[in-house]
This record gives sequence, C-alpha cells and structure tokens, in this order.
Amino acid sequence: MLFNFLLGLVIGASAGWYFYYLKKRQVAQLDEEKLMLVQEKQIVLEFMHNLAESIGEGVTRDELLRRVVHAAVLSTGALSAAIFEMTPSGKLRGLAIEGLFPPQRPLPESMRDKLTTRTKFLEQVLRSEEFELGEGLIGSVAKTGQPVIIADARTDPRVVHHNDAALVIRSMIVVPMQFRNTLIGVLAIANPGDSMAFSDTDFSLGKSLAEQAAMAIHNLDLMALQIEKNKLDMDLSIASSVQGMLLPKEFNFAAGLDVDAIYIPAQKVGGDLYDIFPLANGRIGLAVADVSGKGISASLLMAICQSNLRHLAKSYDSPARVLTELNRVMRDDMRQDMFVTIIYAVIDMQAGELCFARAGHELPIYCHLATAEQTSPTVSMPGSEGMALGMVPTALFEAIISDRRLPFTANDVFVMYTDGLTERANLAGAQFSHGRLAESLGILHSRSASEINRNILESVSRFCGEVAPHDDITLLTIKRVG
Repeated sequence: MLFNFLLGLVIGASAGWYFYYLKKRQVAQLDEEKLMLVQEKQIVLEFMHNLAESIGEGVTRDELLRRVVHAAVLSTGALSAAIFEMTPSGKLRGLAIEGLFPPQRPLPESMRDKLTTRTKFLEQVLRSEEFELGEGLIGSVAKTGQPVIIADARTDPRVVHHNDAALVIRSMIVVPMQFRNTLIGVLAIANPGDSMAFSDTDFSLGKSLAEQAAMAIHNLDLMALQIEKNKLDMDLSIASSVQGMLLPKEFNFAAGLDVDAIYIPAQKVGGDLYDIFPLANGRIGLAVADVSGKGISASLLMAICQSNLRHLAKSYDSPARVLTELNRVMRDDMRQDMFVTIIYAVIDMQAGELCFARAGHELPIYCHLATAEQTSPTVSMPGSEGMALGMVPTALFEAIISDRRLPFTANDVFVMYTDGLTERANLAGAQFSHGRLAESLGILHSRSASEINRNILESVSRFCGEVAPHDDITLLTIKRVG
C-alpha cells in the first residue's frame, strides 16, 4: 500500500512538472510568435517609410522596383529575388533582379557558355523573357492572384530546374503585386541564405511587402501622370497665350472697314487662324485658315502658316499666287497626315474691289448692294477653285487654284469662317449649315460687324442647345462703311 501511495505521488509530481513545462513552452512559443509578428510589423513599417521617402525623392519607377527587390532579399534573408512587371501588352517581363535569380525557362545549350559575368548574363536573360498569363509559376500566380510558397522546390514540378548548381532553387516564394483589382507584377523570392526552407513568417513578409510595394508603385505612377499632366497643361497654357498674341485684336489700320473677328478653340489651343494686315497702296489682306488636327502641333503649324503668309503677301498681288507660293514653302515641312485649308482675300479700297482665292476652304458669304436704292442685299456664296495646302505638288496646286474678284462698295459684307461654325450640330444631329448662316447674314447685314458676329453665334447656340462644340470656331466679318 505504501509503495502504491509513494508511486502515485511520484507520478502526480511528474505529471505536474510535465504540464508546467508544457505550459511554459507554449507561453514561450506564443511569446516568440508575438515577437516575430512585432518584428514583421516593424519591417513592413520601415519598408513603407522607405518607399514613401523614395517617392518623395523623385526616384524613377525602375529604381523603386529595385529597392523593393532589395528589401525583399534583406527581410527574408534570401539569396535572390526578382520582379516581373505586367507590360501594356498583357505579358510579364523581368525588370528588377537582385542576386543570382534563376531564369524561369530552361537555358539553351548555346547560352550556357556566354563570355560575361554570370549575374549580368542572368539579368539579361530575365529581362529578355516574357511570360503569358498562366505560363509557368510566374504566369500562374499572375493569373490566379494567389500567392505561393514552395518549401522544397527540388521536387516540385512547377519549378524550372537547371544543371548549374548555382541556379538550383531549394525554396521559393511567389506573390502577386496587386493594387485593388490591378495587377502590377509578380514578386519572386528564391533560396533562404541559411539553406533552410522559407517559413510562414517569410511568406507573410513577402505578401506584405508585395502589397505595400504595389500601392507605392501605383502612387508613383499616379504622381508621374499628374506631373506629366501639369507639364502638358503648362505647355498648353503657354501655347494658348502665344496663339492669342498672334491673332490681331485691333483693326485701326483698316480705314473705311468695320471688322470683327471671333475665335473659339474647342481645346486650350486650336488649329484655326484668322489674320488681318495692311498691304502696300492702302490695300488690306485678310485670311482664315483651318488645320486638320488640334492641339499644340496644329497651333505651331498655324503660327508658321501665318508668318509665311504675311511674308509672301508683300511680294505678290494675286491671292492665288500667294497661296501657291505658300503651298510650295510649307508642303515639305508638313506631316503627311496634316493639311491646311485657307481663304485669303485682298481688299482694294481705291478700286472698290475684293479679290480672294481658296485653298480647299469653306465658301465665303457675300452680301452685296448693287445700287444705292437697293434695300435687300444679294446674298451669295461665291466660289473659286483650289486644293488644301500640303495635299498635292505645287504644279497641280497652281493649275487648279484661281482668283475671284467681287465689287466691294458701301455696306457690302464679306464673311469668312471655319467649318466648326457651320458643322456644329444639335441633339438630333442636324448641322447649323451654310444655308442657315447665309440666311442669318441676309437678316443682319445692316448691323455692325460685331453685332453680326454676336447674333450669328447666338443663333448657333440656340440651334445647338446644350451640345458643346467639337471643333474650333472662327468667324471673320468685314463690312465696308466708307
């Protein structure tokens, strides 16, 4: 009995010590896990801080990706890592590499004895490869969005194996870099430095780093877009200011003429042009032009066109000859997908005559009072042949273009415009049209040039309603008052 009692005490004491040891071990394990979580959190926080500083320093996208790869290697103790970026074509391409990261396709025999350093060679191989979504381990993670940890990669069929001992993959972590629903790339980490397998903590770190890196890259891309937009806005503002300075605002030199011009670009800068300038012997030159295209390139072409027009107008009396020489000068400098339509007129106040030529431009509208007793003018759209600048060789251009002469006496009105005015449409798709413009001018001819223009624009606005203009609008009205 005493033996059994003593045996019971020994067994009870042993069990107590065992459970006490087990509990202490569990507490120690929990403390260790807690410490690892704290360390992981600290690593991620430092990583986020470094990425934020990098963006603040204005690093490039490639440099930011290299820093991400470096952080992945340091935090997990890996020997190598790489980022495969999602390209605009929807494929994955190696971009940032650190260490001897093994190629993700078998190396051909011809590439194994390259006379270059191994690290540089492997980086060249990785950068030259592109993977489809779903192709290999990298493509599979990209397609599914599911991270993968491979503890023993030597027996895993998904891993590419190489004969070179330095390229053997023992353990691997592959995680997608996603921001919201956008895949930015894939982060792959290979071979812990201690020859062991990657742990769950390493896996958790890899996922956290990829998540934060994706957000940082997204923010960097947004910042780059905003900087580019701000730069473009500044360029557009400068171009708009320059364009505004090139368009004449005062017409005091045009004695005996009532002139008004309106220019409304559809964007910050447009492809329309109007110009009025004095010529020899009291004559006045007038032009309206339209470039096929919009934006800065169109505005630059218009500035060149205006400069050449003014220069050539001093050398030739005939508008058709001026436009022929303008085509000769500008044709070789114009892009093949661009052309310019233009109407150029010369008013001779002494002769009481207006002569104009058209290079593929809209027909002008002409209000003429044949006699002093006539109260209602004859409204017409006089034509003259011509093709747009830059479309055909000079010989053909010259063979087609011609001058058209019109009397221009007291109270006559001549209107030049671009198709942005007549082709502006309403909700039903109907255009304001040349006919409505001519009809409006027939009613408004007795008013001043500025009143004519203002009322025409009001008529267009009423007709089109809330539909915004999709093209530049230019309207130049000249009325003889003396």
